[in-house]
Amino acid sequence: MGTSTEQRFVELSHVIRDGMVTYPGLPAPAITEWLSREASAERYAAGTTFRINQITMIGNTGTYLDAPSHRWPDGADLAGLPLEKLADLPGVVVRVPSAARAVDAALLRPHLAGAAVADDAAAGGAVAGRAVLLDTGWSTHFGTERYAAPDHPYLTADGAELLVSAGVALVGIDSINIDDTAPAANGARPAHSILLAAGIPIVEHLRGLGELPAYGFRFSAVPPMFAGLDTSPVRAYAIVD
Repeated sequence: MGTSTEQRFVELSHVIRDGMVTYPGLPAPAITEWLSREASAERYAAGTTFRINQITMIGNTGTYLDAPSHRWPDGADLAGLPLEKLADLPGVVVRVPSAARAVDAALLRPHLAGAAVADDAAAGGAVAGRAVLLDTGWSTHFGTERYAAPDHPYLTADGAELLVSAGVALVGIDSINIDDTAPAANGARPAHSILLAAGIPIVEHLRGLGELPAYGFRFSAVPPMFAGLDTSPVRAYAIVD
């Protein structure tokens, strides 16, 4: 008698709506009709209509992915990222305590070690090729003034260096920025700099990470193949066995 497995899809992206605010101070998307159904009736056979929409927005809209060229001029753009770094990646969720603002190497190490133990494919304790997703719970504030508060969770420089040394494929977070944006940070962006220098894409503004197990799922966040573009919205999701 054969066996079967049930798969569960988990949505990890915010819905993009006309006028929504993702990052305060950046332009909101404008979603309009370029061709209405009524106007299209003049072009097609009777009873046949279509609608064509027009979208004007910046790449940093909704749940989006940063390519290496976002930070480094010689880094790969969106069209230069291979699918194997974006799709069907084995995933690890790091549960960040609500009292912890900085996700550092000390907080990350047990999760990376646990992933290696949980998955027989991670021979020798390696976690290379995985998507590491930081579940901070901050996505509950999305769309509110609190979301952009300077005390949002972030990844530290030593945390980013640990992930690079572990050979992870992608890093995601459900906060407004993977770096500390408080005034005391003086505009430094070490997590972006370290991860993108290593060719590791970053996905920001995730949601729904609390619905995922710590291990045992596959993660995808694939942007369109825009040449010369550094950041783009994605439909991020996970498949849980």
